[in-house]
Amino acid sequence: MKNESSESTKKSESTKSESTKNKSWSPEAEFSEKLTFRDYLLATDQKANKPLPTGRLVLPLAIQAAIIFAVPFLSMYTTLTGREVILQTVPVNSRNVLQGNSLELDYNISRISTLRRLSGWQELLRRNRGRDGELLEGTNLYVILQEQPFFSRGVPRAWRPVRVTTNPPRSLPSNQAALKGVYQDGYVQYGVENYNVQDEERQQLNRDVAQAVRQTRDGQSRSIVVKVKVDPQGNAVPVSLWVRDRNYQF
Repeated sequence: MKNESSESTKKSESTKSESTKNKSWSPEAEFSEKLTFRDYLLATDQKANKPLPTGRLVLPLAIQAAIIFAVPFLSMYTTLTGREVILQTVPVNSRNVLQGNSLELDYNISRISTLRRLSGWQELLRRNRGRDGELLEGTNLYVILQEQPFFSRGVPRAWRPVRVTTNPPRSLPSNQAALKGVYQDGYVQYGVENYNVQDEERQQLNRDVAQAVRQTRDGQSRSIVVKVKVDPQGNAVPVSLWVRDRNYQF
């Protein structure tokens, strides 16, 4: 009897062993049986210390470099291919127009009071109306300017604004050009509001501006105009400034 019991036990153990050998393990279960916590720590440490691929480092730098070099390239492109347009400034304060080496100017077409009188304003406002009923902040627009005859003494006459639109015009007469602007903080900015003034010209420019302001207050004709180059997309770069009959190059 004892021998039969012993043989039965052996057969049972053999059956369990055979069952264990034939048991089907999933890849996840087999991996978890073999992987220890120490192996996990080593793998995590190796992944953290693995250097980033070269592409992940070079691509952001390339994008930043492209943006930096694109700005002067676009300015050069506009200067070479753009059309000359004369812009009229608004009455200026001679104390505020010069700030250090920077010249700050404002234009008649920067004022909403000017643009409201132009053809196309109501359509522009309808498409870009804010909650307060005024023009939505950040609105892009195009002002159509028309060339005017020259003054005597060689000082050019500012182009007259005739129309405003949301979209760039597809075609214009030969005596017109479209200037692109964006509405910000109650004014339309065209990217030609600030200029760097050379040290040797600063004092003379300040005197000319002050005299022009005095003439305006006395009711005489004010002649402070800016020549810009405007490309087919409406982007502008400054070229020169006339204060009375004196021209300053940028």
